Amino acid sequence: MSTRRDFLKKTALGAAVTMLGTGQIKAMPLEVPAIHKNGRTGKMRLTFFPYELKLQHVFTVATYSRTTTPDVQVEIEYDGIVGYGEASMPPYLAKELGTVESVCEFLGRVQKVIGEFKDPTQLEDILLYIDKMDEGNAAGKTAVDIALHDLVGKMFGLPWYKIWGLDPKKAPNTTFTIGIDTADMIRQKTKECADKFNILKVKLGRDNDKEIIETVRTVTNLPIAIDANQGWKDKRQALDMILWLKEKGIVMIEQPMPKTQIDDIAWVTEQSPLPVFADESIQRLKDIVSLKGVFSGINIKLMKCTGMREGFKMLNTARALGMKVMVGCMTETSCATSAAAQFSPAVDFADLDGNLLIANDRFDGMKVVKGKITLPDRPGIGVVKL
Repeated sequence: MSTRRDFLKKTALGAAVTMLGTGQIKAMPLEVPAIHKNGRTGKMRLTFFPYELKLQHVFTVATYSRTTTPDVQVEIEYDGIVGYGEASMPPYLAKELGTVESVCEFLGRVQKVIGEFKDPTQLEDILLYIDKMDEGNAAGKTAVDIALHDLVGKMFGLPWYKIWGLDPKKAPNTTFTIGIDTADMIRQKTKECADKFNILKVKLGRDNDKEIIETVRTVTNLPIAIDANQGWKDKRQALDMILWLKEKGIVMIEQPMPKTQIDDIAWVTEQSPLPVFADESIQRLKDIVSLKGVFSGINIKLMKCTGMREGFKMLNTARALGMKVMVGCMTETSCATSAAAQFSPAVDFADLDGNLLIANDRFDGMKVVKGKITLPDRPGIGVVKL
């Protein structure tokens, strides 16, 4: 713990990152910046509509179950080019991400001002302004961010992984998530996916965690990532579980304990033979520095961090701090998962299976081929409507 406190006291990067994450936004006057047209004559127009995602199976984690996910689809049109975006809002994250009602109200306000920005390529100015419009509704901000990135990538004629200088061949395997369920259903789900993926993700955090792992192991010996969803409350029991899990072929642990138990998590991470990643403990760029020494790495989810712009900054900040990075998702269409996949060639772990968990995807985009993320060579985020 003293190492982490000394780091936070001494590092100048902490102040710099905090300024990058919040200072610029606070310094921005709530006025639309003057942006030159650069020869274009179009005007951005935003449209949106609610779209409920239907899950293939009941989805259960340590604290809740559901069969659908509320969602809002967004389109931004400019000079005949359309960019697609998405807001996915699991109900348990309504406070951070928003609800269908709050996101639609927020997008209605964005709809009224976005046409004042004459050049969509000025992403920093536009997205800083939109971020300042509301303290919450992170998913709504993400939908606008993704749609703008898709639009601008199409204007440039390039996918974002190329704009960022990333090699698509380095995109990692993605995990496939198996939620908490009965032993029979866990066996069935594992059999359905074991020959299609190279690594699985298993949800734990209840009193039958060992039984769940033993059940999965009756079907496959694939590497497994664990997401405890804050389910372990005692640090010594958490460490004992991690030591047992390592012997069962587990390769990483995500959010083992409640986010309020910072010192306990730091103790577990220091003792753990496996890397420990933050999920519920991390939302935006400004959160990263305080987690140095608490976690081995962070899980970047576009819906929480307001989109691709900030997600890419989080990736580079974590790397500068010597932390590992994974990219994750909610249950989403291929629109949002393809957006997140654009910087997947630069991460250590990926959990981009949200589109595979739903039965009513609207897009063709990022594919999982033999368990590996495969990015389409299309401009923007690489999706087309089905």
